[in-house]
Amino acid sequence: MALKLRPLADRVVIEPVEGDSQTPGGLLLPETAKEKPQQGKILAAGPGRLDDAGKRVTLEVKVGDLVLYAKYAGTEVKVDDKKLLILKEADILAVVD
Repeated sequence: MALKLRPLADRVVIEPVEGDSQTPGGLLLPETAKEKPQQGKILAAGPGRLDDAGKRVTLEVKVGDLVLYAKYAGTEVKVDDKKLLILKEADILAVVD
């Protein structure tokens, strides 16, 4: 599937990875009780931002990385019935190895 979004500057497009829909005790959680995901896979990345001298600063993350991001970061968009997030690289907290 080709992604129809091309992020600009230091932004990335992330597909959130949903958490468990069941508690450790076996109870099923409704959508309203689930926590907002904070982990996702990078589907697209911009070329990087420009510094004060006009030089391109490349991103530290790349397409395919699994990352942790701030809980309420980014803008949620819907593309082909999939919920995606567009956020700045600064909102990414860590890369999951």
